[in-house]
Amino acid sequence: MDPDTFRSDIGVDIYWRRRMAALVGVLVVVAVVAWACSSTSGPDDVRERNTSAAGQETPDPLLAVLPTVTVIPSTSASPTPTPAATKTTARPRRPGEPCASPQLVLSMEGQGTVYPPGIRPRFVLTLVNVGKVMCTADVGPRAMEMRITSGDDRVWSSSDCVSGEAVNIRELDRGIPYVKELVWDRRRSGDDCTADRAAALPGTYVAVVHAPGLRSRKAVFHLR
Repeated sequence: MDPDTFRSDIGVDIYWRRRMAALVGVLVVVAVVAWACSSTSGPDDVRERNTSAAGQETPDPLLAVLPTVTVIPSTSASPTPTPAATKTTARPRRPGEPCASPQLVLSMEGQGTVYPPGIRPRFVLTLVNVGKVMCTADVGPRAMEMRITSGDDRVWSSSDCVSGEAVNIRELDRGIPYVKELVWDRRRSGDDCTADRAAALPGTYVAVVHAPGLRSRKAVFHLR
C-alpha cells in the first residue's frame, strides 16, 4: 500500500472529524457526570448549612451586656422549728400553805401627826389575805418590820434587839385582817443592844413597814 494513501486531503479530514467526535463525546459524558454530582450534593449541602445555621440561636444583644449570675445552692440547714410554748397552769393553792406576796395587802396608819413631849407615837399595822384560801404568814417583828427614819438617818427599827420569839406564824383567813399595834418609846435603836439608847430629838420623822415582797405607805409625823 502506498504510504501516501492516508495523506490525501479527504482521508485527513475524515480522520480529524472522527477524533473530534470522540473528544466531544468524552466531554459530554464528563459534563453530564459533573452536573449529576453537583445537583446531588449541592442542595443537600445547602440544606445542611441552613439547618446548622438554624440550629444556632442568634444571641440577644440585651442579654450580652448583662452580668452573668451564678446561683450556688445554700448548704446551711433549714432552721428547726421550735415547739410552741405550752401554757403551764398554776396549781391551785391549798389551805394552810405559806401566803404569797400577791395574796397579801400590808398597810400602816399613825394615830397622830404631832406628838408633844412625853407622848409616844402609836401605829396600827394590818395584814390582809386577799387570796381564795386560808394561808399562813410570819408577822413577827423581823418579818414584818417597822422602821422610823429622819432624812437619811435610820432612827429606830422593830427588828433591833428583839426579845422573846422573833417568829410569829399566823393563819390568815380570806378577808380577815391581822391587826397589830406598835408603840415607839421615842428612843433610838441599833445593833448594840447593851448601849444606852439615846432619846430622839424633836423633828420630823417617817415610819414605814416592810415585809417580804411588801411595803406599806409612809406615815409622816412630828415630835415636839
